[in-house]
Amino acid sequence: MQDLIMYFSFGICIMVMTLSIITDSLGKVKKYLLFFLAFSALLLLICNKLTRLYDGSQENIGRLLAQPCKFMAYFCFLAVIAIFNRYVTELLKDAGINEMPKVFVGVEIETILGTVILLMNLIGKFYYFYEGNTYARAEFYFVAYMFPLIALLVELFGLIKYRESMSKRMLFPLLVFIILPFCAGVAQFFIHGVSLTGMTIVLMTAILYCFSVFDTNEKLEKARKRDLEILQEKQEMSEQMIHQTTSALAEAIDAKDKYTQGHSRRVAEYSVMIAQMAGKSKEECDELYLIALLHDVGKIGIPDAIIKKEGKLTDEEFAIIKTHPSIGRDILSKIDISPRLSVGASFHHERYDGNGYPFKLKGEEIPELARIIACADAYDAMASKRSYRDVLPKEVIRSEFEKNLGKQFDPEFGRIMIGIIDADINYELREK
Repeated sequence: MQDLIMYFSFGICIMVMTLSIITDSLGKVKKYLLFFLAFSALLLLICNKLTRLYDGSQENIGRLLAQPCKFMAYFCFLAVIAIFNRYVTELLKDAGINEMPKVFVGVEIETILGTVILLMNLIGKFYYFYEGNTYARAEFYFVAYMFPLIALLVELFGLIKYRESMSKRMLFPLLVFIILPFCAGVAQFFIHGVSLTGMTIVLMTAILYCFSVFDTNEKLEKARKRDLEILQEKQEMSEQMIHQTTSALAEAIDAKDKYTQGHSRRVAEYSVMIAQMAGKSKEECDELYLIALLHDVGKIGIPDAIIKKEGKLTDEEFAIIKTHPSIGRDILSKIDISPRLSVGASFHHERYDGNGYPFKLKGEEIPELARIIACADAYDAMASKRSYRDVLPKEVIRSEFEKNLGKQFDPEFGRIMIGIIDADINYELREK
């Protein structure tokens, strides 16, 4: 039964060593510490097994292995404590404590002193092999075992002292990792021939690995959610800034002419109404709003004398006005954050029949967003006061849309606009 438990413990050690190496989420330092922790536990079990196997053996291999294996068994117990101590300090680094606290420095000193004591066993004061290659404890045996036990107690004190810096998930296995091997070490004073300490450390190493993975994955998930929240906040701030900048720019454009104040905003709103009734998504409508808001940005490059002229424009002046889509395209095409931002400015004066400007595009050659904006722009132009006329009656505007379906306006979006006009019983959609 004891051998079965021993071999099972071997398997656990090898499994933890393998999993530690392939578990990248733990981080480079932690996964190697867990690997060497499991390796030290495995070496401790193997050395104890070989010591018992060759205890009293008169064969050459027995005489060759028994004493070194017993030394390694003691040494591996100290090594496990030292590696575990390093693992705890790595967890403290995650909590922002970069310098190793003195209490954990004390643990390292204890393990070093314990190793020195073992090396001093050459005089046979702690354990020895008497005639017949048989292991026996010497009168000062407790001294050799005292150092690892004291190191565990110091480690326990350190964990309790810095418990607030540890995650609640990790504190439990860390405490148990100390308490159970300590109890097993004390029991080992009275029990000989069974590696209680080794098997306990193996079990604790497996538990520590499992809790470490769970804790790391939980932290990674929290960090991922936090990063997503920060990214979303930045995106919202960026969108808000773009929206405010775009609105301010649109108002500046409209302010060039007292008769067009509010025009860009109304065109954007009417464009969204058309898009919504056409079944467009919220994201598409939000993008369309900004594009429509800047559809007249090219008027920045048109002289004020032409923009503000009351009365009919000359052919030369109208030719200059017709350049504003190209000017708008040149301005907005330089903004990489939204590649389609220039669509409205470039094509809102194109006609469905191909007689528009500046490119004389026809039908679906005209981008869909521009076809929507063209309907909204024409509607607001007719529903707003101009220097040469007052707001047109709703019936006149409706008639213009009916006559120009498939000519000036996209048939689908033109009909949607007619539906909006019909639904506006009190003629609210006009310049106030």
